[in-house]
Amino acid sequence: MWSDGRLCYGGDYNPEQWPARVWAEDVALMRRARVNLVTVGVFAWSRLEPAPGRYTFDWLDQVLDLLHSGGIRVALATPTASPPPWFSLAHPGALPVTADGVRLHHGSRDTYCAATPAYREAALRIAGALADRYAHHPALALWHVHNEYGTTCHCEHTARAFRRWLADRHGDLATLNDVWTTSFWSQHYSDWAQISTPRATQYLANPGHLLDFRRFWSDTLLAAYTEQRDLLRAANPAIPITTNYVLGDWVPVDHARWAREVDLVAVDHYPSAADGGAEEQTALAGDLARGWARHAATGRRTPVAAGRATTDPPATPDPPAWLLMESAPNQIHTGGRMHTKEPGRMIRHSLAHVARGSHGAMFFQWRAPAGGAERFHSALVPHAGPDSRVFREAAELGAALERLTEVQGSVEASVAVAVDAPSAWALRQPGLPSPRLDHHEEVAAAHRALWHTGYGCDTVAPGDPLDGYRLLVLPALYLASDTTADWVRDYVHGGGHLLATYLSGAADEHARVRLGGYPGALRDVLGVWAEEFHPLADGDHVRLADGGTGLVWAETLRPAGADAVGWYAGGVLDGLPAVTRHRHGAGTAWYVSTRPDDDTYRRLLDRAARAAGATPVCPDAPPGVEAVRRRGDRVSWLFLLNHTDRELRVPARGVDLLTGAPVDEAVILPPGGVAVLRERTG
Repeated sequence: MWSDGRLCYGGDYNPEQWPARVWAEDVALMRRARVNLVTVGVFAWSRLEPAPGRYTFDWLDQVLDLLHSGGIRVALATPTASPPPWFSLAHPGALPVTADGVRLHHGSRDTYCAATPAYREAALRIAGALADRYAHHPALALWHVHNEYGTTCHCEHTARAFRRWLADRHGDLATLNDVWTTSFWSQHYSDWAQISTPRATQYLANPGHLLDFRRFWSDTLLAAYTEQRDLLRAANPAIPITTNYVLGDWVPVDHARWAREVDLVAVDHYPSAADGGAEEQTALAGDLARGWARHAATGRRTPVAAGRATTDPPATPDPPAWLLMESAPNQIHTGGRMHTKEPGRMIRHSLAHVARGSHGAMFFQWRAPAGGAERFHSALVPHAGPDSRVFREAAELGAALERLTEVQGSVEASVAVAVDAPSAWALRQPGLPSPRLDHHEEVAAAHRALWHTGYGCDTVAPGDPLDGYRLLVLPALYLASDTTADWVRDYVHGGGHLLATYLSGAADEHARVRLGGYPGALRDVLGVWAEEFHPLADGDHVRLADGGTGLVWAETLRPAGADAVGWYAGGVLDGLPAVTRHRHGAGTAWYVSTRPDDDTYRRLLDRAARAAGATPVCPDAPPGVEAVRRRGDRVSWLFLLNHTDRELRVPARGVDLLTGAPVDEAVILPPGGVAVLRERTG
């Protein structure tokens, strides 16, 4: 997008893994596939700096010049996710330490501690050397800082940095002792030196300690990013800068907060389900990325031609800028097994991201390597070479993306789902009533139900503006500060519709349980309180009066102004409310005290959404067809993706941009087919 208006297409290119004679072939194949952007140098530190302070840029000079001559732009990476062997040998104290106190060794990626001064200094040196040499190279379109920030450590450098962070956050030990409830188990701290990282302990760790350690790592990794960003920006303010977000419970990064510090949000997405769950996960990842992108940095600059400096004031693009930076062309990794994507699935997944606002589709990686730890990882040029189904589909996708250049504008969404990283971290701690509690799983369950019923969905963080949303969903929003509670309360009181699930509002921002019954801070809005919970075992469920089932959790609910609209059936909860609805101000608040099975959840959310005045994106689309609409100033585009093995008919009018064919009444989607319609209005 940045230099020529096209959607971005390409992926990670690792020329250092190949002899120079392959490079010209790579560029020729890229042109054949219509690749226009590649990420270079992500894991090249040892080739760029083979010894401390000795740089070998000659090969990278050749590569960038070759790519530029082929019309291919470059996202140049700082290679700081994989320090070279000489660094680990010279600075063994910078190697990461586990919670068990075991220092890890060199031999993989991410062998560093981001709280270690030696690492941060070395990272800045290599980033500075790249900036000095390439900041004005004509191929440069984007700086790609680091790769998938997420590594944590428990070394002494970390412990000292953590204590400084705690002092800045809490001010004094009295406050820290209060918010961590250190009077429990004789954990009261009388000196900052007594506090270390939450190492492995005899029994349960302090929940406040664990939560703050996650927050500390999010801030520490962000500081490591912004150091490099500021250095690169000073070298040429015209070049946008980002880093790629990686998804997963292990990642201690609050992506919504980080989005204020990047020029565009970039995400890596690798579905973990080989069945239809991959499509559900793809839709959620795209909506998450678009939600994070709304937190755009105030300093984001308008995209400009590669290499051209500007003194124009920064401007925030509309819609939010984000990019699918990494995905797998032809594989889905499912618990250690590599499932080969069926024909057409790579294109459907890629266009599903574009439908949700991505400025293109990028992959890891361009050419499959012959050796190394990820020698069987998916690639656009597989081991079989370009005479392969994978490369032919890659060329087909490149052609499709060129036909979609005109597609811009916002994504149609009438429902918002709240996502909160600290709530997710807090619900993964030990000592909770059930090991099955998972904020991300609750988000996925709610989003999945909305996706199957056809509602456009945005993801929001607590405090985000809610104007225009008919329904707000809170899936186990466990941590709720007073400010967050007011955010929810004001939305409903002003006429909004809310659906909150179990454990929402149950604790404050420090993970201290709010007393007086669940759902804690939201009892008045929801008009209900729960006096007792009933966690369910794996494979267990409770029956619901409407014939559905409840999973994971159940509660003994007492209405306090709310009306019961769903009940438990059988067992100790027989006849008690399972779902309630409450009028609060001008709005309505629903409370769901269990996780409904998927079919039941679809019916419930469809009922709540319709009551709120929301409508599906394409009400007449048959089951199995994903519909996403993007709107510009005077035009709209409808993406239709057939995820079934059957030919399906979808009522629609317009022009299919992928084929150029007019559509007068309906589009016929072949099995696994895709259509993108410039819609006819009037």
